[in-house]
Amino acid sequence: MENNYKNKKINLLLFSGEYDKALAALTIANAAKEMGVEVTIFCAFWGLFLVRDPEKMSLEDKTAYEKMFDMVTPKGPEELPLSKMNMAGVGKAMLQEMMKDADAPSLIDFLKGAIKKGVKFYGCKMSVEVMGFKKEEFIPELEIITATEYLKDALQSDMQLFV
Repeated sequence: MENNYKNKKINLLLFSGEYDKALAALTIANAAKEMGVEVTIFCAFWGLFLVRDPEKMSLEDKTAYEKMFDMVTPKGPEELPLSKMNMAGVGKAMLQEMMKDADAPSLIDFLKGAIKKGVKFYGCKMSVEVMGFKKEEFIPELEIITATEYLKDALQSDMQLFV
């Protein structure tokens, strides 16, 4: 089958910090890359937790509010809660077990696959600043950009999705 998608582009705006929604965004991103489509994911506010590296978190040079915020928010993709039926983590554990039984990749596997396939990850500069994060606390593939730069990317895309 001829690939009619190689000059196509999808832009996803990931605003959610929930496991199942991040999983949906990464499933779409990986599938699109396999079709030859260019993919960018712009992570804003809660969506930044997907690309937060738990090994690189730092409380250094942070305000009291930023330190408290860091301590009560997900440390990375594996700590994201479910959007519905999380039940203090029991629902998420059930979903992960069901995914394992179905031989479906985990969220972190989808993230690694997207990185390997060349999905471009952007972080919202204002969100990063407001939430008190540092560039070093994210995966190295994340580029911090402004809303204007995001819009330029989105306006050049064939499809925009908000997750």
